[in-house]
Amino acid sequence: MANTAQLKKDYAERIAPALMKQFNYTSVMQIPVLKKIVVNQGLGAATQDKKIIELGVAELTAITGQKAVATISKKDVANFKLRKKMPVGVRVTLRRERMYEFLEKLVRIALPRIRDFKGIGGKFDGRGNYTLGIEEQIIFPEINIDAVDRIQGMNITFVTSAATDEEGYALLKEFGLPFKNAKN
Repeated sequence: MANTAQLKKDYAERIAPALMKQFNYTSVMQIPVLKKIVVNQGLGAATQDKKIIELGVAELTAITGQKAVATISKKDVANFKLRKKMPVGVRVTLRRERMYEFLEKLVRIALPRIRDFKGIGGKFDGRGNYTLGIEEQIIFPEINIDAVDRIQGMNITFVTSAATDEEGYALLKEFGLPFKNAKN
C-alpha cells in the first residue's frame, strides 16, 4: 500500500500542477484524472473447454489482486459454435488503491519484461482513453511460466476524465507509461 500512497502523492504534487500549467487550466477540477483501469481477456477457446475460463479468472485475479469475473456472450453465433450466455472471457475493473498498485506494477515491472520492447503505441479513442494490448500474460511476475499451458493476451484500458486525446496522453505519460516518441 505504500506505493499507492506514493503514486497519489506524486499525482497531487507533481503531475496535477504540470498538467495545469501545460494546458492553462483555470480550475483544479479541469485537471484530468485516471478514473479506472479495465483489464480483460477474450477466451474464445472456452466454448470447447470450460476449464479455460477458470484458469483465466485465476490468472487475472492473481495479476490484478482483485477477483475477476467471467464475461458472457450476448447472442448465438453458429460459425463459432457459440450460444447465448456462454462464458467467452474474463475481466476486472480496478479503481482507487488497486488501480494505482496495478499501474505501478505494469509500468515498473511488467512492460520492461517484454522482449524487444521499444515503447507502446499512442492511439487514443478520441475522448482521452487509451487501450493497451498485451500479447502474453507471462510478463507479470505473479504468473508462474511453468504452470502456464497456453499463452493468452489481454487488453488494458485506461479510462480518464480527460476531454481530449492530447490531455489523456499527457496524463498517462506523466504516470510513467512508456509511449513511443511519436503520438498517434
